Amino acid sequence: MKDKFILLIDDSLLNLFQEQDEQDQNKHLLSFLNGFESGDWRYAHFNNFIFDNLCEAGLSAEERVKLAVNPYSAMVKAAKNLRFSQDKGQGSELAEILLYGIMRHHYGALPVVPKIYYKQNTQDNAKGADSVHIVLEEDGRFSLWYGETKFYNNLVSAMNSAISSVKDAITDSKLRKDNGIVTSMKDLEILVEDKEQLEKIKAMLSSNMSLDTLKPILHIPILLLHECEVTAQQKQMLQTYSDSMREEYQSAAKKFFEKLNKECTDVHLYSQIRFHLILFPVPSKEKVVKRFIEQAKAFRIN
Repeated sequence: MKDKFILLIDDSLLNLFQEQDEQDQNKHLLSFLNGFESGDWRYAHFNNFIFDNLCEAGLSAEERVKLAVNPYSAMVKAAKNLRFSQDKGQGSELAEILLYGIMRHHYGALPVVPKIYYKQNTQDNAKGADSVHIVLEEDGRFSLWYGETKFYNNLVSAMNSAISSVKDAITDSKLRKDNGIVTSMKDLEILVEDKEQLEKIKAMLSSNMSLDTLKPILHIPILLLHECEVTAQQKQMLQTYSDSMREEYQSAAKKFFEKLNKECTDVHLYSQIRFHLILFPVPSKEKVVKRFIEQAKAFRIN
């Protein structure tokens, strides 16, 4: 991600704040800035990243393999899976694609359920996680990542909406729902080449396995893409800007997790789940969404 965006914060809450709370042990804050060029926010650079990662969310693993030598055809097919009519210009799918890109480039995660593809190609209307990934470790271990995304006109609204969504996402019924989606698709078998590790993953996600066993390897990345007045006022990347955003985000993260902790007191083994708050500011939500839709529609014409 270093060659994509500017890394602002990547740390645990325990390291960011002196007053330590044991509930902060599994809470993390990650943030990126997009930067500026010729006196303006780098809209084209941001849009390029979105479309560079569209296929991660918009095509199945089988399709990505088949179309690997035809990247333009892959882009066209993925763009046709976008659902503009249901999104109503809110940019929710854009946020999902951004999270898929971050999961790929920052965490090295495998997109075992490409959600834009899944929503377009199934009759399943029940909302699951906005992103579904697995991270494989060298020693044969793995972790499961069920993500939530929000794109709002301000950070406070995004945080409030996310808290409700996250609490719902870690209920037993939603976790079993997402587990079932993972095991029902071919993507897992295509992406996990080690057969022994594949069988371990399937066993862990089985409906016969207790969710208590799953929670120690469960990660919840929470991407909050939001309009930011401070970013809108900038013309270039200055230290004062990054310092201001760092201070704002650290304060926001503390408030977010304090509220999430209070809301999730009734969640069994909540302290064993790892949460990753990912914050990304844009100067104008309207402009970002407009450019995304215009580019996507251009691909869909083909």
